[in-house]
Amino acid sequence: MILLDTNVLIYASTEGSPFLEWARQTIATGAAEGGAAVNAVSLAEVCVGDTEPETVADRLRSWGITLLDIPTAAAEPCALAYLKYRERRRAESGRDAPSLPLPDFFIGAHAQVMGWPLATADAGRFRTYFPSVVLHTP
Repeated sequence: MILLDTNVLIYASTEGSPFLEWARQTIATGAAEGGAAVNAVSLAEVCVGDTEPETVADRLRSWGITLLDIPTAAAEPCALAYLKYRERRRAESGRDAPSLPLPDFFIGAHAQVMGWPLATADAGRFRTYFPSVVLHTP
């Protein structure tokens, strides 16, 4: 199984996107070789930007993508990584981060606790805060 970051879905569905072919190939390969999945966070993020949010889940399933809940076990690593992020942001900029974890931290923690690779075009935050997660990037 490979977990897909939201940006993979966006790139795969946006003609002219810089990583269109990479995203489509990543989804196709994942679906054919053990599964490609997104969690509820990515599903929500895609729905927010879609003109027909009620059709997103079915569209993703038609691409061979499995829709998953986030496991409870992901809560602790998500929180610990986000606390490090907040501390680093405060130290580097003097600004506080929002007290609620960003979606990327839920996605990274999900991949970490399941031991799955994560496909993303935005590797920086995942490499920094989830170094044990294998990343597939363009």
